[in-house]
Parts: sequence; C-alpha cells; structure tokens
Amino acid sequence: MKIFEDLYAFLWLDPSVNNCNTYFIDGAKKILVDPGHEHLFGHVRDSLADLSLTPSDIDLVIITHAHPDHMEGVTLFADTPPALTAVYHTESTLNDPISAQFGGGLAAPRFEPDILLQEGSLRVGRHDFQIIHTPGHSPGSLCLYWPEKKVLFSGDVIFNQGVGRTDLPGGNGSALKESIRKLSNFEIDFLLPGHGDIVSGRDRVKANFEEIERVWFAYLS
Repeated sequence: MKIFEDLYAFLWLDPSVNNCNTYFIDGAKKILVDPGHEHLFGHVRDSLADLSLTPSDIDLVIITHAHPDHMEGVTLFADTPPALTAVYHTESTLNDPISAQFGGGLAAPRFEPDILLQEGSLRVGRHDFQIIHTPGHSPGSLCLYWPEKKVLFSGDVIFNQGVGRTDLPGGNGSALKESIRKLSNFEIDFLLPGHGDIVSGRDRVKANFEEIERVWFAYLS
C-alpha cells in the first residue's frame, strides 16, 4: 500500500501471512521498520518484490521494540549486506527469554544490533527523523517521527482506538500514559501503528489521541 511518495505500508490483514505492520521508506538509503516474525516474512518479501526490490536492497532495519512479532525477521538480514539493524539502547527485552515467549511460544532470535539508538535526531540518506523514547509497552520502545512528512511510526505504543498492552515483562501503564501524552504534542498527519489501521489526517489523529486519553487512560496504572 503506497501512502505517498517514498512511503509504503505492508499491513497486517491476514494472521496466516503476516503478524505486524511493516513499513518501507524509500530513498538513497532504504529503511524497513519492524520486519515481523521470521516465518511470516514472506508477506514482506512479496511486498518488496511488488516494488522490484529484495531484502538485499534494504540498508537499515529499525525495530520499534524487541518483541518477536516485530523483530524476529531481523535474522534474515544477518547475512544480507548492506542492511544494518537498529534498536533503542535501553531495550532490555532484547534477547529476553521470558518476553520472547509471548508470541506463540516462539523465542526471539539472539542477535547484536548494529546501532543502539538514542533519543534525538537521526539522518538516513536524505531523510531526517526523530527518535522518541516511549516506554510503557516495553522499556525501550521507540517511536520514529518524520518531521518533513508529519508521520509517526508508533509501534505498539498507540493504535487506532487502542493502546499497547502493559502485562508483558517490562510493561508499565503509567509510563505508557506519559509516552502517549508526549506523542500527542507532535504535529502528526499520519499515525502508522504496529497493528491495525493507519490514522490519516491531523484532525483524526488528534481526535484519536483525545479518545485514547478519555477511554483508555483509566485502565492504565
């Protein structure tokens, strides 16, 4: 699904062929956000093929958080130069055998990321991004903000009419509320979550944040 020039969404529409939303950012350097489960990576591979690309064309894989349904497929890039992998530097669930078991009993792969991200600016090729530390769903969850396009890749922090679960190891409801409040201050025209539908339009995004606070915050502590 093409969102606009240089941005594509490979959405989770069928549990048998996919498991999380994966996003592709085109440019001088090609970026994949959240490759998903290894055994379901065929969905991503086929979506790249529709763009006349293969995994070997990817330069950077950004992981929003280290739960296996978002990052297990990173193993497929271990021997596929030039791809580098990046995760937030405090993501303590990385290689955690407890949190790794929530996704159907599948253990997360053990790997060493190439880049440990910090909160702040990130330039990849001709695109400038902002890394936002957003704990709550996991300790080192990050959201990726694209200021030029007013796009937020929100991982499992906030969805269309929902929020990330906090009952997994490292989850924290109070931290999640603070992360969502922080995100609500950004100018966002496209909210791209890790699961579910994309929210398009600044007014709809703003209304979604307001509904989340009104409906869901009472359940987070």
